[in-house]
Amino acid sequence: MTSPTLIVVSGPSGSGKTTLAHALARALGCPAICRDEIKEGMAHATPGFTPSPGDPLTQRTLTTFFEVIGLLLKAGVTVVAEAAFQDRLWRPGLEPLAGLGTIRIIRCTVDATVAQARIARRVEENARRAAHDDHDLLRALASGESSLDAFVPISLAAPTIHVDTTDGYHPCLPDILTFINDR
Repeated sequence: MTSPTLIVVSGPSGSGKTTLAHALARALGCPAICRDEIKEGMAHATPGFTPSPGDPLTQRTLTTFFEVIGLLLKAGVTVVAEAAFQDRLWRPGLEPLAGLGTIRIIRCTVDATVAQARIARRVEENARRAAHDDHDLLRALASGESSLDAFVPISLAAPTIHVDTTDGYHPCLPDILTFINDR
């Protein structure tokens, strides 16, 4: 039996991670486990929740995210895992999973103005985004307090591909799938 693959889709906010993760999961026939979607489900079950940096719900989300991924990998399931995956926060959760399957890292990149427009659009169009601190992120980006350039990508010893999502996918989806399946 071959080992499952853990496809790690990462990138800064607004870089198209979730959209790409779901497209990959559909193409591969496997689940996409998205950190933000887990948090949205927890927020739904927590009336009155207000997001803030490091809040208890965010901490529980992180633990649950890695537990679910580990459970699936141990069962032999290939998984697409999507989150920002900034190195210092996420590498400690990913490293223990390395022995459970083959890891492929996909780093989403995007033009900063496109990312900011995507963040603004999802705040307007998706009520579930209230579980996240997108309004503060937009304010910080607009004021220059924060920059998408501050994103520190995950640094694991695993094959990595950079995908520009500014206008479609470059490289294209079939090429990304070839990268994932190359053993």
